[in-house]
Amino acid sequence: MARTATRAKAAKRPAARKAATKKMSAKAAPAKKTAARRPVAKAVAPKRQLRRVGKSAASAKRTTSAKRATLAKRTTSPKRPIAVKRATAALKPAPRKSIPQPTRATAGQPQRFAVSHLNEAEFKSDGLRTYAKYRDLGIADATSGLCQAHVIRLVPPCTDEVRKRHLHETDLQMIYVLKGWVKNEFEGHGEQMMSMGSCWLQPPGIRHTVLDYSADCELLEIIVPADFKTVELA
Repeated sequence: MARTATRAKAAKRPAARKAATKKMSAKAAPAKKTAARRPVAKAVAPKRQLRRVGKSAASAKRTTSAKRATLAKRTTSPKRPIAVKRATAALKPAPRKSIPQPTRATAGQPQRFAVSHLNEAEFKSDGLRTYAKYRDLGIADATSGLCQAHVIRLVPPCTDEVRKRHLHETDLQMIYVLKGWVKNEFEGHGEQMMSMGSCWLQPPGIRHTVLDYSADCELLEIIVPADFKTVELA
């Protein structure tokens, strides 16, 4: 009986070993499958990276093409014709002329309001020219010697004494014909006939000669400064 039991136990042991081996193989099988899947997962990762690289390259190409298109538009933009530019420049307002500032000679000179009305008694023969009568307008006193203004009546006839060539050392000399006419000759400008309404400016030091005038000739003369020098020429 003992031998029979021992033999039965010995027969059961191989069966138990086989069952344990099957269990071990069954547990190990999922591990093998997962181990086999890992390379597949690793192989998928590079594809994603390639997709990302492809997308960044495509975006870079788009940016480059957009920049090129912008540069092409700038370089190929039509230029305005010269006529349009000139017309635009003509529409711009002209720059304002600067107001001359007072010089040292005129700055700080006291001036006062002055009025002079016509009075025949004010025409006197004690002026610069012996062949003329002067009516002082009071500007020299009102400007403290800055400017002189007077009305001149030339006395006929026009003689050789009148026709002496001369010049005036002034800063400014302007004459306006109120009545009649006067004929002068200016260096570099020849003979000039001035009639009622004519006006001329004599630059400082210009040589000139009074040639003739009408019996009713009347002039307005403005001179800067009020005190100036006249030089007669041979």
